[in-house]
Amino acid sequence: MTTALEIVRKIASENQVNLSRESVHALADVVVQKKYKKSEYILSEGEVCHCLRYIEKGMTRQFYFKYGKEVTEHIGYEGGVVICLESYLKQIPTYLMIEAIEPVVLWELPKADCEELSLKYSDIGVLYRKFFENSLIESQIKADTLRFEPAHERYNKLFHLHPEIMRRAPLVYVASLLQMTPETLSRVRSASLND
Repeated sequence: MTTALEIVRKIASENQVNLSRESVHALADVVVQKKYKKSEYILSEGEVCHCLRYIEKGMTRQFYFKYGKEVTEHIGYEGGVVICLESYLKQIPTYLMIEAIEPVVLWELPKADCEELSLKYSDIGVLYRKFFENSLIESQIKADTLRFEPAHERYNKLFHLHPEIMRRAPLVYVASLLQMTPETLSRVRSASLND
């Protein structure tokens, strides 16, 4: 079983931030490990997102309802951070839901603790900022891809950037993430395999 100290070191390393020994211990004191079963909700619509969630093991999806249909907004897996950004920053109820699509082990970093430690330790402040930078960059890439790229390019980009999603996530979620029907995804996949 991974300890809180090990997970904090791993998070810092993956984000290329050198944390002091004191900072590692301070963060390790506030991270909380949570486990979820497949199909279990991690965050429900109407709840407030009070923490950043680092995925140690498993896969999650963020989704919402539009015209009575589920729309997958994001799929996260090992090494990713899951956050409902607007709810987290404004501390308002979210319209997004987070669900485990595999058994999941998460480490939660409470907002209040992160903000307090960011003021006390500048290196934690840098790590905290990195979480938001990475989230915003990923959102911008996704928005640009959906706006400017045809279906086959969206598929190929996801395949190259996140092969784990293509390998492990149910195709209905992948199709929704790429904003295409399952039938279109099937055609695009077939065409990509034949290229």
